Amino acid sequence: MNKGPKPRLRITTARILIFILLALSAIAAYIPCQSEGSASPPAVKAALSPTAVYWNRSPLYPNTFAPLPLGSIKPRGWLKRQLEIQASGLSGHLDEFWPDLRDSGWIGGSGESWERGPYFLDGLVPLAYTLDDPRLIAKVKKWVEWTIQHQRADGRIGAELGRGQYRTVRQESDTWWPNMIMLKVLTQYQEATGDPRVIPLMEKYFDYQAKLLGQAPLREWAEHRWADEVLSLIWLYNRTGNAKALELARALHKQAFDWKANFADFKNTQKTVKGTETLHSHGVNNAMAIKTSAVWWQVSGDPTDRQAIHQLYDRLDHYHGQVTGVHSCDEHLAGLDPTQGTELCTVVEAMYSLEESLAILGEPALGDRLERISFNALPAPFKKDMWAHQYDQQANQVLCSVLERNWTDNGPDSNIFGLEPNFGCCTSNMHQGWPKFASHLWMATREGGLVAIAYAPSQVSAKVAKGTEVTIVEDTDYPFRNRIRLTVYPASPAKFPLRLRVPGWAEGATITVQGQSEPAVKAGSFHSIERKWQSGDVIELTFPMNLQVTRWYHDGVAIGRGPLIFSLALGEDWRQVRGEAPHADWEVHPTTPWNYALVINPEKPEQSLAVEESAVGDPPFSPESAPLRIRAKGRRVPEWTLVKGSAGPLPVSPVVTSEPEEDLTLIPYGCTSLRVTIFPQAAPVGAKP
Repeated sequence: MNKGPKPRLRITTARILIFILLALSAIAAYIPCQSEGSASPPAVKAALSPTAVYWNRSPLYPNTFAPLPLGSIKPRGWLKRQLEIQASGLSGHLDEFWPDLRDSGWIGGSGESWERGPYFLDGLVPLAYTLDDPRLIAKVKKWVEWTIQHQRADGRIGAELGRGQYRTVRQESDTWWPNMIMLKVLTQYQEATGDPRVIPLMEKYFDYQAKLLGQAPLREWAEHRWADEVLSLIWLYNRTGNAKALELARALHKQAFDWKANFADFKNTQKTVKGTETLHSHGVNNAMAIKTSAVWWQVSGDPTDRQAIHQLYDRLDHYHGQVTGVHSCDEHLAGLDPTQGTELCTVVEAMYSLEESLAILGEPALGDRLERISFNALPAPFKKDMWAHQYDQQANQVLCSVLERNWTDNGPDSNIFGLEPNFGCCTSNMHQGWPKFASHLWMATREGGLVAIAYAPSQVSAKVAKGTEVTIVEDTDYPFRNRIRLTVYPASPAKFPLRLRVPGWAEGATITVQGQSEPAVKAGSFHSIERKWQSGDVIELTFPMNLQVTRWYHDGVAIGRGPLIFSLALGEDWRQVRGEAPHADWEVHPTTPWNYALVINPEKPEQSLAVEESAVGDPPFSPESAPLRIRAKGRRVPEWTLVKGSAGPLPVSPVVTSEPEEDLTLIPYGCTSLRVTIFPQAAPVGAKP
């Protein structure tokens, strides 16, 4: 009787020991050996995408870098956790209950049949295949299969005209814009899966559009967002060499809005006045326009197209720039005041524009801006479990409530956190931010190597040199820390170049390879290292993150460190106002004072600011688990009060106040839901008004 259980106990123990040994072996494969004279670490197996890297073929002008096929880059560390949170939140469940997706015409339903289904997929596809999530991949295939299997004999895709919520979609020109999004979806899906049906579908659709474009020309949204289709046409041409793709691109260009001319003679120099809105004052259109001239340069070869992005940013930054690196728009261009909103759609589209522009132009400063937007403006407008989002975020955001604010033309619920505040476009389009950032961290170079475009914990697998498979493991807590460790695992020793972006703010940056310092590391450049790489070779990058004080609206000051912007940490009282949890709508009310002027010497910020580091939390971006805190000093400004639910007009610096000095805590902007980011500077004690 007593002998029965013992064998089961021994078997269970053995299994546990075997499991532990296997787990330790797997972990060891990713830990580079650091002891001198020890054996090389075991090689990491490359997780290659089923499709290849493609470069611009003649007569296109050459792109500098090439994005790697979707699936080549896998997140690690805090970035993987952030994507997992997204998959567990709205992105992974929205189609199960939101009528615009649950009943979408893009899967044969009677619901919304225009842009929302494609928008959702444009983020779901990279999220699913970046995480290798079977549940999300199954969702993707449901939508993609419907589109592929329901292409009409003439080449048309999508729902029937006049079907669904937007009854005005009754002519072909109304379908051009949502189809542009679906084409981007299909290109990503084909890269991740190698599905042979995608390219024939695209060729058939483009033939159909080319025949109809004369009688159904681009208009409204498609007229302003035409470059999104040119991206797909170039993608197709590079794979097939079919000249008809470039012919269609030129036909689109003839009908398109001229963004280059718009910024050469920029007239939107003030906050948009209600009643004067146009599609070229629309904030999201401007975010999409960031890439337009660079995309078109690949066809035109016109040097002014290649340089136009600088003129665009010169105008947007000067008249509408916000500290997060993106422009104001609530819904239209809204000026420099830090209480004006920035739409979440604008944030994710600006990121995508920069990712594509970086590949084409290869300019490192674009990577600096991409990181600033991604690490600040992207996480901030989400509830930290990503079950709710804001339509508009504010740099100075001290109350989120249903209230008429000083928006250009958005509604009173635009800055609450919810399922569908103000309008549902962001509900469907917000999903692409983190996944596309992850999938563009690394790109291919023309010399047969790889380039680090932006930094976050990740693993990239690709073929380099003469086809050698290589994996590079990136271990880092960047942007919360200044060190990045890259471990190179070629399948066999191979010579190829690595190009590493050194941010423009990183003066004094150092790079070592196997402990040896690299010469001439220059801030604001791509530093190139070419050598014969052995399995386990280690590169270490150190980017000095000095405190920076910059001047903004009304001569207010902002505090930065590396790519991060810091904001006053406010107490938050979350109040559910409608809907059903977890996808309910929430107001957020402050529980601590916010109206402070900073006591600071902008020339020597380290004298009045102290940085404290702690472990990266879970979630990575939240007030409670902020990995960095800055201790500062400030004085209350009693006359700075709420006006129409927002912080009143920012007092012009320097501000005279007799209030006592208090200790303040600043945390990363992306960790906050309520914040003050642009502060008035306090005048010296005893100064007169």
